[in-house]
Amino acid sequence: MSRFRDTELQDRQGNAAAAKKALLEKFRTAVADPALEERRAAMETERLARKAERDAARAKREAEAAEKAARDAEIAAKLKKEADEAAAKAAAEKAERDAIEAAAAAEAEAALKAEQKAARDARYAARKAAKKERRRGY
Repeated sequence: MSRFRDTELQDRQGNAAAAKKALLEKFRTAVADPALEERRAAMETERLARKAERDAARAKREAEAAEKAARDAEIAAKLKKEADEAAAKAAAEKAERDAIEAAAAAEAEAALKAEQKAARDARYAARKAAKKERRRGY
């Protein structure tokens, strides 16, 4: 294995410190660079501009969604009103049909009762006539 030329501890420590200082100085010059600051400022303004565009687009979408929700609510209310009117009309027609059917049923029942009474009266009259004939003896 090959070794470094500087074998003494202090030489190695000095070289390490010099390398750290050189690296630190490299970063300090990079941070102090005015072009870097300008690029950061430009990126920040671009970021803020994109954020403003996104916010505007979001606000537009929310406004459109609110408008659509209002239209949908209006349509739903209109449909509900129409459905209620149709249901009320159907209920009225059903009530009218039921009333007509009830009247027809009552009329048919009255006719049946009159027919039964006429038949009963005829039987009664026939019995009376037969009884009268028996009593006379002819």
